[in-house]
Amino acid sequence: MGFVAGVSEGASGVPDPRLRPYVLGYEGYLLRGFTPGTHVGMPGSALTVIITIDEPIEVPVSSHPAQPGGTWDMLASGLTTRPCVIAHHGYQHGVQLALTPQGCRALFGVPAAALGSWLVDLPEVLGGSARELRERLAGTGEWPRRFAILDEILLRCVRPVPWDAELTHAWDLLAGPDPGVRVAAVADEIGWSRRHLGSRFTAEFGVTPKDLARIARFERSHAMLRTPEPPSLAEAAVLSGYYDQAHMAREWRELAGLPPSVWREREEFPFVQDQQSVEVGG
Repeated sequence: MGFVAGVSEGASGVPDPRLRPYVLGYEGYLLRGFTPGTHVGMPGSALTVIITIDEPIEVPVSSHPAQPGGTWDMLASGLTTRPCVIAHHGYQHGVQLALTPQGCRALFGVPAAALGSWLVDLPEVLGGSARELRERLAGTGEWPRRFAILDEILLRCVRPVPWDAELTHAWDLLAGPDPGVRVAAVADEIGWSRRHLGSRFTAEFGVTPKDLARIARFERSHAMLRTPEPPSLAEAAVLSGYYDQAHMAREWRELAGLPPSVWREREEFPFVQDQQSVEVGG
C-alpha cells in the first residue's frame, strides 16, 4: 500500500476564566486522509472528555481490563495507568477536553475515582447537556464558535463543590514540574501519614500518589518526544525524572504498551495541540 499523506486541521481553545479551575483546555481536531489504522491513547494527569462531530470514536481496547471495546459518540474517562487503543479509518473529527479532578466533581458531581479508567458515555454523567453540546458543535464549522458553545453550556453545568486543601496541595506537588518529588516528602509537607495520604488520595482521584508521580514523569517525557525537534531518548529520560533511558523504556511499556522508540516510529497522526490557540473566554 502506498503512503497516504494526511491533513490536520484544528485549534486549541482556552476556556472562560470561570471554568479554568475545572477545564484545562479544548482541542479541536480534524484529521483526514490518513492510512486506516490505530493509535495509542496515553495516560495523563487530566481526565478526558471527547465529543465527536461526525462518526463515533472506536476504541477496540479500553484502559480498563474488564471493559470490552466499543464505539462512542461522546465519552468521559478518569485517570489511568494503562493505555487504550483507538482505531480510525483515516479520519477523526471532534473536540477533546482536559478536565481537572475538581472539574469532575463540579461538572459530573462525582470524584475522579468514580470514573476510574472506565470509558463512560458522556450523557451518563453530564445528562442532557451532553446531547445539546454535540448537536450544537456539529452545527457550526468555526472553532472559536465551538469553543464559545463549550463555555456557555459548561458554565451552566458547573456546581459549587467543597475541595480539600491538603489533597489539592498533594496533587499539585506530585503532578508538578519537580521530577524528583517523593510521596513520603509530600505526606510530611501536608502533615499526614503516608498511609492516610494514600487512602484519601486514591478515594478521590482513583490512582495512588505513587501512580500519579509515575504518570507525571511519563507525561513530561511524552510531551518532550512530541515536539518537532525532540531531545534524544537518553536526554528526555533524565529531564523527565527517570534514572536512565532503560528506566523510561520500562515505564513506557507499562503505561503506553510500547517503548518510546517504537511509538515514535509508529505514531502517524500529527500533534494537534500545536495548532492555533483560540481564547474565547472574557
